[in-house]
Amino acid sequence: MRKTGPAVDLTVGDSVDGDDLTVRRAAVSEVGGFAGSVVVADPSSGRILSMVNQKLALQTGFVPCSTVKLVTSLAALTENVVTKNTSVYISRYASYNMTQALARSNNQYFHILGTRLGFDRVHRYAQMLGFGEKAGLDIPGEQPGILPETSPSVGMMTSFGTGISMTPLELAALLSAISNGGTLYYLQYPQSQEEAEHFTPKIKRPLELAPNGIEDIKLGMRGAVDFGTARRAGYDSNEPILGKTGTCTDAQSASHMGWFGSFNEVGAHRLVVVVMLTGGPNVSGPIAAGVAGSIYKNLSAQHYFAADAAGAPLKKRSDLPEIITTVPCCALPVAHQQR
Repeated sequence: MRKTGPAVDLTVGDSVDGDDLTVRRAAVSEVGGFAGSVVVADPSSGRILSMVNQKLALQTGFVPCSTVKLVTSLAALTENVVTKNTSVYISRYASYNMTQALARSNNQYFHILGTRLGFDRVHRYAQMLGFGEKAGLDIPGEQPGILPETSPSVGMMTSFGTGISMTPLELAALLSAISNGGTLYYLQYPQSQEEAEHFTPKIKRPLELAPNGIEDIKLGMRGAVDFGTARRAGYDSNEPILGKTGTCTDAQSASHMGWFGSFNEVGAHRLVVVVMLTGGPNVSGPIAAGVAGSIYKNLSAQHYFAADAAGAPLKKRSDLPEIITTVPCCALPVAHQQR
């Protein structure tokens, strides 16, 4: 149940001169009385359209909880540990394939995948996907998350995110890459409408993943909204949302965490919406999914996703800008539920 009448104004200190104000109003309105942060980005360019509670969003980060399962899935598919249809037995009589495991956020399944992958491969993929580094380009105050160099239990790392610290910007960058088919952009945050109008996307790196890896995990992310842990995000079957929830306790802050990273797949405006909630036991991934769903619904009611008056086409993948980094990241070789 959403709280009403926010006790704390999450917008204090935010700079909004370069925001898409329609998106910002929707995000501020729908986060309600929860403590946390919302980041909305354009996955085709890496432009941050709005960032609510910027101080929190730019901090060192929090445990990613089950959102880390996206990393585990992409690593396991690329390394041929499983295919999307491989049945993995989590007990004598119960098994999951990847679509089911992502939708239901099954911990045992991803613990098994992590154990099969081993720490070195998990670390390499997490690094390639942007963990442990700044997601933004020249965003004042941004701090990178933490990707540990060792882990006492790789299975806990790949199912709960144990040992990892992630910022909402890092998750937004990862979700943008999944949404756009495999290009990791630098996130950029315009500080004025003039900067927004002259925005130039900049690519950090293309992701070296299995040819069908991203499409394979999209099935589970759609399942999470249709029948899994993110059902509260769904509002219209004609405007599908794909996403991944995360619920756990951050050991450093002793705060309950509720994550939901998501994107939409139809309309003239494709968005990535990341909701990170912190607080007491009323906070969870499903609650964060409900907040995100309300943001999409709010924007839909304003016809935000409709084609513009000129019928302008969406940007094509062939229109991608040049990569601006010259530093290689990560050379890669050819039944409990966590919400």
